[in-house]
Amino acid sequence: MSQSVSLADYRAALTTPGSRRPLIASLLARLPIAMIGLSALLYVQRETGSFAAAGLVSAGSLVGVAVGSVVQGRLIDRFGPTRPLLVTITLFALAMVALTLAIEAHAATPLLVLLSGGIGITEPMVGSASRALWGRLVAAEQARNAAYSYEAISMEVFFILGPGLAGLLVAAPWPGTGMIAGALCMIIGGTLFALSPAVRAWGPAPATGRRPLLGALAGPGMRTLALAALGFGVVIGFVEVAVPAAATEAGQPALGGVLLSVWSVSSVAFGIAFSLRPWPRPMSLRLPVLLAAFALLVALLAMPSSLWGLALAMLAAGAMITPQSATHSAAIELVAPEGTAAEAFGWVLTAVTLGLAFGQSVSGYLVEHSGPSASFLAAGAAGLVIAALVWLLRSTVRKPASAREEVLV
Repeated sequence: MSQSVSLADYRAALTTPGSRRPLIASLLARLPIAMIGLSALLYVQRETGSFAAAGLVSAGSLVGVAVGSVVQGRLIDRFGPTRPLLVTITLFALAMVALTLAIEAHAATPLLVLLSGGIGITEPMVGSASRALWGRLVAAEQARNAAYSYEAISMEVFFILGPGLAGLLVAAPWPGTGMIAGALCMIIGGTLFALSPAVRAWGPAPATGRRPLLGALAGPGMRTLALAALGFGVVIGFVEVAVPAAATEAGQPALGGVLLSVWSVSSVAFGIAFSLRPWPRPMSLRLPVLLAAFALLVALLAMPSSLWGLALAMLAAGAMITPQSATHSAAIELVAPEGTAAEAFGWVLTAVTLGLAFGQSVSGYLVEHSGPSASFLAAGAAGLVIAALVWLLRSTVRKPASAREEVLV
């Protein structure tokens, strides 16, 4: 299967009949994905004065996303997106109110971590549903690949806007402004997406008998893909705490979110070029090579002695972000068992968020005890180790032996 696309393929995918309303709604719902987590981290840090506590709260939310994404993905595959999304949106709104009240009351860190986990579990997985919807709307393979590439590129646009908005809004008279504004965008966008005609037409899946306990993750290729996604998340998790800490250390705390947006600029630009000519061509090689290159470039973030130098280094490292996201999305088509598209994407998201949670937790400790440079170096080392493991497992990245791989776990 070829994963290269042309600009005409993008146009064909994005103008598919029935795609406009869910496309616009999903943009609104996913815009605050990067904004909410960072806003919560900065909000808690402002209220508690501790990056370690803020990192734990942010990690709690990510662990919740890791659990919720798989559960929601499996429900979406089984019942269609509308009902699961509307239920989770309601629960998400309630959880966000509870977390905000707890932060304002200066509740103990364990309670904040527990409530942030509830935020993550109930965060509506519009991304999983949107990615799976393209497989239903777009028949041509090249146009479908363009749609998946668009999903990855659009996510990086959100990672440009989200952290920058979070960094600006944390300086508002009330530091929780960014978290609440992001939640409102997600609630409104998710509701519009769930109620759009193309999404409502996606009905329950027919019964197919007993499924493996691990669902989509039962396939060995899916496990290797999840490992690559885990490494991707680990590296980013370290950076997302180390960069705001570096900005604070330099006396410019408001620039932390802006700096995190910088590497997404090169990510989008290089991601578009990469989709036109992906490399390495074999998917089994692309996963470990891109992760290793990303880890090496992130390790170089330890070298600059100024925020300007850090921004330039982040531009270089950012070139590897969208290519990996697009590769993960395209690899699902290759390794996921049939009928598990939303759940398979959920497992990838779970792996990324677990990596983020680990990276942020460890990074919070490192920046307080050894400084941001130590965190950047640790990110590079962790990414290289996981890339080596993915390389050793590269032979599993192939089409399942049968259309429905039934592996009982």
